[in-house]
Amino acid sequence: MIRRALTNTGWLMGARGINAVLSLGYLAMATRALGLHGFGQFILCVTFAQAITGLASFQTWQAVIRWGQNEETTSDAVGFALALDLLTVLAGAIAAALLLEFAGDWLPVPRELRGETFALTIVFLLAVRSTPTGILRLRDLYAQGAAADSVTSVVRIIGAAVVVVVAPSIVSFMLVWALAEIATAGAYWLYALRQQPLDPRLISLRRLPRRERGAWAFVWGTGLSGMLLIASRQILILLVGAIGGPALAGIYRVAAQLGEGLLKLAQALLRATYPELVRDPAAARHIAVRIGGIAVLTGLIVIVLAVLGGHWLILAIAGREYAPAYGPMILLSAAAAIELGGASLEALLVSRGHALRNFLLRAVPTLLAVASLPFVVPRAGAAGAAGAVLVASLLTVTALALANRERR
Repeated sequence: MIRRALTNTGWLMGARGINAVLSLGYLAMATRALGLHGFGQFILCVTFAQAITGLASFQTWQAVIRWGQNEETTSDAVGFALALDLLTVLAGAIAAALLLEFAGDWLPVPRELRGETFALTIVFLLAVRSTPTGILRLRDLYAQGAAADSVTSVVRIIGAAVVVVVAPSIVSFMLVWALAEIATAGAYWLYALRQQPLDPRLISLRRLPRRERGAWAFVWGTGLSGMLLIASRQILILLVGAIGGPALAGIYRVAAQLGEGLLKLAQALLRATYPELVRDPAAARHIAVRIGGIAVLTGLIVIVLAVLGGHWLILAIAGREYAPAYGPMILLSAAAAIELGGASLEALLVSRGHALRNFLLRAVPTLLAVASLPFVVPRAGAAGAAGAVLVASLLTVTALALANRERR
């Protein structure tokens, strides 16, 4: 079980590694082509689209794995997950339209780019790929998922190179990001449909819950936790932009891009570990402890590397304008390392059916961090926001450790 979890994590991290390397390339092109202010505006537009998608999305891949283990309910689980994804598209589109039209100046998305931002948000919503991700993980096809995941960065770096040569502008880069999402979603569905044909008659929000008691509680718990983990990062960037302006948002985004690489590793570890914990509840604690130990050691090594080479990396990629991103990057690296150490604890709690409890343990520290931004950002800039994230991660993982000790 542990070997399979680590192998699956390896496939996920192979894709993450490719994406990380390529992301440095398109990040360098975007920062230098758009300048500090223009890059900040671009980031605010993309971040809005990501935040709406994250807030509206359910972690339907977990539902597919939880109820797809039994062949009799696999089709129902997939139909239920896809119905939730369609609900995401509808809810996200309505929320985005209302916010962009009526939010006013407190929303940091530039007014002249709100039409394009709405179009980008619709693309992001339509490209939600949680259900096909669940299908591939259910079949242990992590290699195919890794290949599909890599499409995002490949399209972005090729598109960014073309844009820099032909027509470097915020809208051009937004178009590239939209194409990358469409291509990635297409790759995921191409692989998934080979494993699990879809029957449109089974796409239903009621069919699976009638058979599986507690389905809605599980879905809301995992969905709300996912919203916090995904959208809280984007909301932080939007709030930094609203308080400190596009330039500060751009600096924070560069720090996050470089410093939160471990957070992606934590998400990969959660996704690779969770199926094994569902399949073998008796060995779940042993698996989580072993993998957690490896995660902690990895996190410490990466923090040291960030301290030693982070400043040089920022100057080489983005330029001297972004030098203030070094301090926030270190803080975000530490926060991501803590999250990496707690990923197996979260997977263990969710696999035992305590998704709502997991959400509450994440919600309180996250809301405290968001509430602190109006006080810390004016005083400490991007470093203040990064410090709030660090404290929230520390509180969350401590709570997860205590919760799992109680369940023992």
